[in-house]
Amino acid sequence: MRAMIFEKPGTPLRAVETPTPSPRANEALIRVHACAVCRTDLHVVDGELPKPKLPLIPGHEIVGTVGGRGKNARRFKIGARVGVPWLGWTCGKCKFCRDGRENLCDRAQFTGYTRNGGYAEFTVADERFCFPIPSAYSDANAAPLLCAGLIGFRSLTKTQNAKRLGLYGFGAAAHIIAQVAIFQGRKVFAFTRHGDHQAQRFAKSLGAFWAGDSETLPPEKLDAAIIFAPVGGLVPSALKALDKGGIVVCGGIHMSDIPQFPYDLLWEERSVCSVANLTRRDGAEFFKIVPRVPVRTTVEIFPLAQANDVLDKLRHGKIHGAAVLSM
Repeated sequence: MRAMIFEKPGTPLRAVETPTPSPRANEALIRVHACAVCRTDLHVVDGELPKPKLPLIPGHEIVGTVGGRGKNARRFKIGARVGVPWLGWTCGKCKFCRDGRENLCDRAQFTGYTRNGGYAEFTVADERFCFPIPSAYSDANAAPLLCAGLIGFRSLTKTQNAKRLGLYGFGAAAHIIAQVAIFQGRKVFAFTRHGDHQAQRFAKSLGAFWAGDSETLPPEKLDAAIIFAPVGGLVPSALKALDKGGIVVCGGIHMSDIPQFPYDLLWEERSVCSVANLTRRDGAEFFKIVPRVPVRTTVEIFPLAQANDVLDKLRHGKIHGAAVLSM
């Protein structure tokens, strides 16, 4: 099969011909149709996340069809269309797994990081951690739902019943979660890079109440804010925009250092929390609500061989919506 291989931080992915993998007991062999390109992929190849499996096939927003099954894999029929997310396996035995928090599993494995992912024509995945894909979505349009959507949804649930919601960094995750939040009756405030009027117009076209630069205070106090951009300096900015008792949710796996800020910004029971990974329950709940909204994903489609160019476009903020590699 064709694949893009990551071998060393700071070096481009290499196009190779490599043997098609064989599924183990609980795994399905999946013919990859589309794989979205996530900022986490960028953190891996740029060396910002420690200890990836090397060599590695990146990619964890995978949509494909089941082409083979391990001896114990019976959940999906041959030919079924499935999605493969970031969370690839958990032990089921540690205190976090037993407590319903498998996203914090001590031994968790992650697609496109500690397990090979979807920048390839085939991959294998533990079928227990895959999701059926709603039929209304094409392969390319479904792919961003597998991480931008799922991690964004977990971030959204952390805000509980917040009515005035700020989204910092209006990219793949924010453009999905804005639609869900508006469907739920929330008022969305979109924060973008300075002068990114295209992103601001995009946010308003999706129903955002207000859109502006991330250093600008919104016209109303926020009940909650989600930071999708990996910029620690946005945490104090978001705290300034919060009403009493509000929460700032950091939705990324990696973020630059948060600068020192005065205690006054945290005072009056404001809080800051992070979101780590996802659970299968998150996925089940998210894929129930997605067709009801209905969520519409905006994607730019590229061939697999252009993976390095796509990562560079993402690095420099030149992707509108979500980038997807098509096989």
